[in-house]
Amino acid sequence: MKRDLDHIRSTELHVNFHLGEHWIMKIRIRENTLRFRLRRSEVETFDRTGTIGDTVRFGVGRNDFGYSLEKTLQSDFSASFIGGTIAVQVPAAAADKWAKSDEVSLAGTYFADEQTQLKILIEKDFVCLNAHNDEDQSDRYPHPKGDDAC
Repeated sequence: MKRDLDHIRSTELHVNFHLGEHWIMKIRIRENTLRFRLRRSEVETFDRTGTIGDTVRFGVGRNDFGYSLEKTLQSDFSASFIGGTIAVQVPAAAADKWAKSDEVSLAGTYFADEQTQLKILIEKDFVCLNAHNDEDQSDRYPHPKGDDAC
């Protein structure tokens, strides 16, 4: 059974993937906006390999939910939702520049058709100064607001 994400238009979905002792890239879905937050090592992996992503597993024989960011030679962002996976294609030139810079975010819009646009935001994940005690923040970027953050 294939399901789409239209039913969450007025809510937010925050997905954090936990693998061993490490949290994996965060994704936030709200209306027609996808926001990804990448730790330092994830930005480095995306820059080096051209792709990064993961899957939420709902158990054997059930539909899983996946997501990925993939560099493309195209000059515009694009996206698809096929087989339970959101795949976002990111212009390689923009992704390469962003990964090697101090820029916080990389933003684009995918025009699916004349009436539908999907906003895409990819951000570097910052340290939260008021973080939960059990949260490892060693792989996050220093917060630009310093001690006033979070």
